[in-house]
Amino acid sequence: MKSRDKRRGLVLVHTGDGKGKSSSAFGMVFRAAGWGMKVCVVQFIKGQWQTGEQRAATHFENIEWHALGDGFTWDTQNPGQDLKTSREIWAFCQEKIRFGDFDLVVLDEINYCCGYHWLTGAEICDFIRGHKPAWQHLVLTGRNAAPEVLGLADTVTEMTKIKHAFDQGILAAQGIEF
Repeated sequence: MKSRDKRRGLVLVHTGDGKGKSSSAFGMVFRAAGWGMKVCVVQFIKGQWQTGEQRAATHFENIEWHALGDGFTWDTQNPGQDLKTSREIWAFCQEKIRFGDFDLVVLDEINYCCGYHWLTGAEICDFIRGHKPAWQHLVLTGRNAAPEVLGLADTVTEMTKIKHAFDQGILAAQGIEF
């Protein structure tokens, strides 16, 4: 593994309407963990919903996983609570990034928070520029990535939906979506 003093940390964004944003980030989580890197995942939306990737992460001593959201929020009945929760999770993320304990940090579904105006792209970028260790990799996932975040990122991937089983009435499948 390349030592921290010789590594340039990358900022990656996975956005778009297609499937695979979080799945791609979690592939990087396990890849980095396999190289002995210390990894932190913070989930903004999923809450206590049990996922296969979170279960798999428990088999690695070098992965720290935090599912902190209130659950899926596009049908929210309490936008004030969603805003409060998102702000609290963002403060938690800032601490995880700032302390520099982790080689890779994944902020899963943070981009949704910008789309709902719970966070701004400017505040995310200002924090990254001012506090992310130069050697740390950072991945931000979710639809509606803010233009400022897209501009700051080293790599941006937009997932484009061509076809999805949900559109045919097929619900989320274990092992595929969770």
